[in-house]
This record gives sequence, C-alpha cells and structure tokens, in this order.
Amino acid sequence: MLFNSIQFIIFFIVVTLAYFSLSWKGRWILLLATSCYFYMVFKPIFILILFGTIIIDYYAGLWIEKSQDQKQKKLLLIVSLISNIGILAFFKYYDFFQDSVNSILASVHLHPLVPPLTRLIPGFIAEWITTDVGKVLLPIGLSFHTFQAMSYTIEVYRGNQKAEGHFGIYALYVMFYPQLVAGPIERPQNMLHQFHSYFKYDFEQVKQGLMQMAFGFFKKMVIADRLSMMVDYAYDPAADHNGLTLLTATVFYSFQIYCDFSGYSDIAIGAARVMGFTLMDNFRSPYEARSIPEFWGRWHISLSTWFRDYLYIPLGGNRKGELMKYRNQLIVFMVSGLWHGTSWSFVIWGGLHGLYQISAALKDKWLKKANVSIPDNVLFRTINLLITFTLVTLAWVFFRNSISRSVVILRGIANLSFSDQILTPFNAIEMGFCVFLIFFLLIKEHYYEKIPTHNTTLFFILFPITAFLTYFLGVMTENQFIYFQF
Repeated sequence: MLFNSIQFIIFFIVVTLAYFSLSWKGRWILLLATSCYFYMVFKPIFILILFGTIIIDYYAGLWIEKSQDQKQKKLLLIVSLISNIGILAFFKYYDFFQDSVNSILASVHLHPLVPPLTRLIPGFIAEWITTDVGKVLLPIGLSFHTFQAMSYTIEVYRGNQKAEGHFGIYALYVMFYPQLVAGPIERPQNMLHQFHSYFKYDFEQVKQGLMQMAFGFFKKMVIADRLSMMVDYAYDPAADHNGLTLLTATVFYSFQIYCDFSGYSDIAIGAARVMGFTLMDNFRSPYEARSIPEFWGRWHISLSTWFRDYLYIPLGGNRKGELMKYRNQLIVFMVSGLWHGTSWSFVIWGGLHGLYQISAALKDKWLKKANVSIPDNVLFRTINLLITFTLVTLAWVFFRNSISRSVVILRGIANLSFSDQILTPFNAIEMGFCVFLIFFLLIKEHYYEKIPTHNTTLFFILFPITAFLTYFLGVMTENQFIYFQF
C-alpha cells in the first residue's frame, strides 16, 4: 500500500481512530493485524517469509538470553544472522550473482555455470516468487526489516536488550506498518518498550504528527514527483541531451531522491507520532552539510548508524591504525552500496563515498600537519557546502543509472556549454516553479527543520493549506517511493 494513495489515507484514519478506542491488548493486536494487511496488499505470499524470520529471531533471542555458554550464545546469534542474511541474499542477490558470474565466464568464452532459479526450485514455488522472465521477485522493504530484525538479536547477544518474551510484541517490532517497508531502521531499545506502553490521546502529538505527515506528502507529491519528470526525460536516453540539460537533471535528482525518501520518513514518523510512538529522525537537512562526514551524519541516519554499530566497529573501526580505519570505511560504504541495489553502479556509488570519506580525513590530517586553519566565515562555509553538494550530486548519477549511462551523463556534463539550451518537458513557468520549490525547501529546512505546531491556531492554518497545496499542485500518479525497491 503506497503512502501517496487514497487507500492509505483511509487506512490511516480508520486504524488511528480504532487504536485510540481500544485497551492496550486490543491496540497491539490491532496494529499487528493491520500491519500484516498493509504488507500483504503488495504481495500476500511474502508475509510467510517475513513470519518465518520473525519466529527464528524470536526464539533465538530467548535462547541467547537463557544460555550460560558463550559459545552457544554465539552459535545462536550466527543461526539468526544466517537466516536473515540468507533470505536477503537469495531474494535480492541471486540474480545479481548469476548475471555477474555468467557474464565473466562469457567474456572468456566459457559456458555459464550458475543456472536460473527456475531450475533449482519446484515450479509451483517459482510461479510465486519469480517474474515472467524468471527473475526473483524482491519482497518489498526486505533490506529494511531484515536489518531491524538483525539489530534485535545482536543487541540481545551483547546484553544491551532483554529478550522480548511476548511473541506478538516482537512481531509488531518487525512489522509496525509506518516504518515496515522503508524505515527508519529502528533499534529494539527504542521501540520494544513503546509497544508495551499505553499512550493516552495527546493533541500536541497529534498536531506534530499530522503536520509532519502533511509536509512529507508535499515533499513527495509536489516536489519529488515533479522533479522526476525532468530527470526521466533527460536521462532516457541521456545521449540525446546536451550537457546543460544533463547537469540540470542531475541537480534535480539530488532533490528528487531527498524529497522522495525524507518524505516517506516524515509520513512514517508522523503516522507513528499521532498514535504516541517516537521513531528516530532519519534526515537532518543533509544538503546543509559542509563535508562528506557531516552529510552522512544527516542523511539516512538510521542506516548510517546501523553500519557504524554493526559493521564498522566490529571490523575494528579506527582502533587498529589509520590504514585499517580507511579500509574499514571503504568496506562499509561499498557494502552500503550493495545493500541499496543489485548493480555494480551501486557499489561504485558506495565506493565513491568511501573515497570521499578517506579524502576528507587525509585533507584534515594534512591541514593539521601544515598548521593551516580554514577561516570559519560565511564565504568558506558556503564554498564547503557547495563542494560537498557537488560531490554528493555527482555520486548520485551512479545511484540512479547503469554504469554505461552514468559515463554518458558525466561525459556530457564535463563537455557542457552554457550556450546550450536546456531541453525540458516543462514550459518556462513550470521550470521556474521547480526551481522555486527547491529554494523553498532549502529555506524552509534551514529555518524550520520541523514545522512548529504549538500554536493551535497556526496549526489549523498551516495543515489545511499544506494539504490543499499538495492536492492541487501534487503529481497524482501514485508513483512508488524510490526506496521501496530496496
């Protein structure tokens, strides 16, 4: 069920009203049942996979906590992690593995060795989980709820979280509909105790949640989906467009993906807040960052902190010397790229950010060694902001496109001439409106990262205005959120 649909609006209203009319026991049952329905709207069969991992992780958590043997604890954790990673690898990476290996073999004139999935599994199962061309269907949001489930067993193993004894509550921790398919990726320490709480109706929470949802819809439907028209037009086919057109589309894509994903996060966080739940912030005005490390402290925070805590630090972090730190950073970002998608272009995107991180550290080291200090004034802050935005934007090209198309786009941008005419599907007024929306977004998030709602009169003005503008200015095509494919 897409957030940007009438179906979801009805679903949200009905579930929220029912939620506040029930006791605690009725509430968790309602939320679990409706979360299952929410997920099954996409493809019902995949909920069996989700519940399979929920059962494994639930009992793994209980047994890890009860066990007095450290080796047994580690074995149980490994079983849990293998079950989660195995399912993720099968559904998300089998086709990628098959295509990559067979392409390498074909390049040296050898026959393909990795068979299509339809040869390995019974036909009736293949019909459920493969496309018409034999490719594996990816259960929606699999990467997100897999990482959330893994964080639970890891935290229980580390002793930072008590095992959840209530199966329904644990299932709800994984299934909670607002953040089920695209995050934020929560930690058990933040969420499990909330599902045991009984939240009274709080009008302040409702106002904050509804306002955050409203602006999330605005970012997705008015900004992201409108900018996507220019991006799709310029990138397909990219070879037909000049450098200025490609540069404009590339800048637009930076704001498209931000508004698309942060819009989803705003709707998810807002929907949870209306019912009294607090989800972690996932974005903090990332395009105000003045360095790549700062950017990753502001962008997709739930994922970047997940990789920090469960991959970077276990690899050794920065504790084993400078070279190992750089190695660990590069590994983390390349794995992050592969987490996002099954294409080498995603790995390149992650690798670029890893190199950015290393370059930033080396630059700081050189400046410190040379005893050079960068003035902290408006000019240098602006320069650093623009450099950071440029680096991030160029990397987005690989995130959005295949390697071959990315090369065409970057080559076109490198050869641009400002005498070129921007080719666009918009007229001059519509193009000007797109630029206005970008500047409006930047100004709004600089001064009001979250729209204030303490003044009830102001809320009753801003909320309907935002909803009205979203309805009349939004692109009403129910475009899927970009991160749903991950």
